[in-house]
Amino acid sequence: MEEKIITVFGSSRPRAGDADYEEARALGKALAESGFAVCSGGYGGVMEAVSRGAKEAGGKTYGVTAEFFRRKANEWVDVEVRKKTWEERLFELIRRGDGFVACKGGTGTLVELAVVWEMLNKSVMSAKPFAVVGDFWQPILDRVREVEQGPRASTGSRVWGEANGNLVHTVESAEEAAKYMAEKLHVGKVEK
Repeated sequence: MEEKIITVFGSSRPRAGDADYEEARALGKALAESGFAVCSGGYGGVMEAVSRGAKEAGGKTYGVTAEFFRRKANEWVDVEVRKKTWEERLFELIRRGDGFVACKGGTGTLVELAVVWEMLNKSVMSAKPFAVVGDFWQPILDRVREVEQGPRASTGSRVWGEANGNLVHTVESAEEAAKYMAEKLHVGKVEK
């Protein structure tokens, strides 16, 4: 079976024991148990937690790091892919993903969410499932959709992807994110 990779975005700030860390750890576990490899930015916080959860469940992990940050990948990464700049790192994270999950995060996660969403919206890449966990990103999604799905959503004869329906799916839990990815990518055991 061909390897399917889910790229996970999220804050570098949470530490073991924090709710956001443990949610990401559960996400990594659920993704690995669903048959996915997990890719992250490779450093701490959500990136460490999702890698740790995947490894604890017997999954494979990738970490895409950058010389720009002058740090090494966390101990839970099997394969470190090193890029020179943060921009190259961002596009490598996107290139590797068959699907994407965004957890709570700051400006870096916002950039990742926005770039993937825009690439899907403008069909720069083929359709891939994208989910956000929880309601943290909902106000941003709602505001952007006011424009993308609003009364003037088409530009001349062109209607972008978001105008045809939500490209970013909101899930309540790590388990729901893994189930959504499995359903969309036809991987692992999908419960009916």
